[in-house]
Amino acid sequence: MGGLTYAHADMIIRAALEHARAVAMAPLAVTVLDAGGHPVALAREDGATHFRAELARGKAAGAVGMGSGSRTLATRAARNPAFFVALGQLVQGDMVPAAGGVLIRDAEGTVIGAVGISGDTSDRDEACALAGIAAAGLTADPGE
Repeated sequence: MGGLTYAHADMIIRAALEHARAVAMAPLAVTVLDAGGHPVALAREDGATHFRAELARGKAAGAVGMGSGSRTLATRAARNPAFFVALGQLVQGDMVPAAGGVLIRDAEGTVIGAVGISGDTSDRDEACALAGIAAAGLTADPGE
């Protein structure tokens, strides 16, 4: 199938934000990264607070960097906080272990990127990521 394209990222963002508006969520920031952790696209809605784009990136970057959705990373961080403190220092804070960072897989199951969303509760952020990935015809992997 190939890698994650800008067209995929644009569709993910549009569908995620459409889902957010349909359920009256707070303003969001959405970041889509490729499998190497490089930005493909970013959107920040009017009214999204200052740090939302950075938080969205941290959720996506943590997912890609660790190979697990950020929900899984949150569970692991709760069980092993010392490791995640050290990891956070190692990656200079470019990881947010909270739901809302979802791996994107192609039809063969290969990780081709991740989406991170921040602005509402982590569970609702994650629901938008799932909606966006599905709308792009890709497979979402939020973790456990």
